[in-house]
Amino acid sequence: MARFVARRLMWLLLVLFVVSMVTFVLMRLVPGGPFATERGVPETVLRALEEKYNLNATLPEQYLKWIGDIVIPRITDDTYRPSAVNDYLINISLDFIQEDTDFRWMNFGPSLRVRSRTVNNIFQENLPISVQLGIAALAVAMSIGVPAGVIAALNRNSFGDYAGMGVAIIGVSVPVIIMGPTLQYLFGVQWGILPVSGWGKPENVILPAFALGFAQSALLARLTRASLLQVLNEDYIRTARAKGLSERMVIIFHAMKNSLIPVVTVLGPLFAALLTGTFVTETIFGIPGMGRYFVTAVTNRDYPVIMGTILLYAGFLVLANMLVDILYAWLDPRIRF
Repeated sequence: MARFVARRLMWLLLVLFVVSMVTFVLMRLVPGGPFATERGVPETVLRALEEKYNLNATLPEQYLKWIGDIVIPRITDDTYRPSAVNDYLINISLDFIQEDTDFRWMNFGPSLRVRSRTVNNIFQENLPISVQLGIAALAVAMSIGVPAGVIAALNRNSFGDYAGMGVAIIGVSVPVIIMGPTLQYLFGVQWGILPVSGWGKPENVILPAFALGFAQSALLARLTRASLLQVLNEDYIRTARAKGLSERMVIIFHAMKNSLIPVVTVLGPLFAALLTGTFVTETIFGIPGMGRYFVTAVTNRDYPVIMGTILLYAGFLVLANMLVDILYAWLDPRIRF
């Protein structure tokens, strides 16, 4: 297993390198720039800004400078002064080696549009909020979708099956942009049970997590139903029943683990998408997460924010898929690393 994890981590580095290079080139090929405005910018000011942020260098030089600031760590002493272009995500004190010495790593650079903030500031302040919302939405999706799919499969062609799959179709068909305001109107305006916006309290999580997770729960319900129905027709399930095992034992210990393999496969990219792709939900419920920064960064040509967010999403996606592969071997002993 250790060799498998080490091999996947090497692939992670390669994937992030390719993603960073392709994204870097594509961003520079898009017309416009981070300092473009409707009124225009004086040529002298534009040249000064490009020189300050290294945008007047060639593309290879810009890329090497940007990737070097992220990959190459630094050891600093008491002369180090943090700034917008010199801010590190990881800062570890090395006073046990030498006083006023620190290990610093991962400088994603400054935001070119919000000059008072760096990409690391955005990650530190807004990423935890998106992570909390994504985990809550994933918990909602799994707690609704998997049991609903199991119940539908065990009661095939019954009223419960049709009702559950009907709700699943509605969940897949209704987007968050409709689900969110509907929940706000019912639970916030009409009944006054839950707050319609904001963040920081447990009750603020309920509506956005349900709005974001309900559609995914419908997907998981359909996958679970189809997979469990297929597994229940396998020979080893009939053998288990022929041995006299109770139906509950057959379902829990023989059918469920194998039927969850397609569900676990979807959970990897689903988890990464919920962590970083929540722009609509965050906008509707007034949540200060990562989504709005990523979307506005694209329209504003804020290169460091775009690059940092894409690398973050790619890292989450590859790590989630690696965890899925590890879970495969636990769900089905026939699968090996």
